[in-house]
Amino acid sequence: MSYQVVIVEDNDITRDMLTDKVNACEGFEVMASFADYTSASANLEKFTPDVLLVDLDLPDGDGVDIIARESNRHSDLPIMVISVFGDESHVIKAIQAGARGYLLKDSDSTEIRDSIRQLLEGGSPISPSIARHLIKRFQVEPDQPPQSDDAVVLSEREHEVLVLASKGFSYTETAEMLDLSVNTVASYTKRIYGKLAVNSRSEAVYEATRMGIMNNGSGPMKNGSKRNGR
Repeated sequence: MSYQVVIVEDNDITRDMLTDKVNACEGFEVMASFADYTSASANLEKFTPDVLLVDLDLPDGDGVDIIARESNRHSDLPIMVISVFGDESHVIKAIQAGARGYLLKDSDSTEIRDSIRQLLEGGSPISPSIARHLIKRFQVEPDQPPQSDDAVVLSEREHEVLVLASKGFSYTETAEMLDLSVNTVASYTKRIYGKLAVNSRSEAVYEATRMGIMNNGSGPMKNGSKRNGR
């Protein structure tokens, strides 16, 4: 069984490049691709992809509108932006519209492959520079006291995974830095989402920052655990 991917990208070279990268990944296949807003809007309802990749700057419309419409039609559809735009305005609009991931077009084949897998696993892959915009957006002001929310308890390893996620590192990169398997990082991430009652990386970073967890290491956590390895 192959996971089906749909791509919306106006640049022919980039669209072909993305198609080749996705098709080269075992277990993934591009089922359709569209070069503009009009054709995507007219034909997307004919397809039920497992993942939707969307460019924002289309010649005849805004990719954010496609994201919002498809999110409303299929609330469980993982949508990821692949764009040259990494400014805060584009990032926030896309995520608010329903995008669960945001990569810049200079991402390499491995990052794109890993990011699609993360989307399917419930993750929210984000390029490092994009993660910085989110942290800036949700940063707790210095005079605003952290909120404990019944003292969310994260283990030391979970905190390490969360910090690296906030910096935009992929599951694979996090696994290498912490000497863990990718599956173990995914497992820690799911635990973090459960404890923070969130469904995506951006929400986890926001909630952890709001509670004070990201600001001062353990924050309000009751962190007495030791490094627990794999």
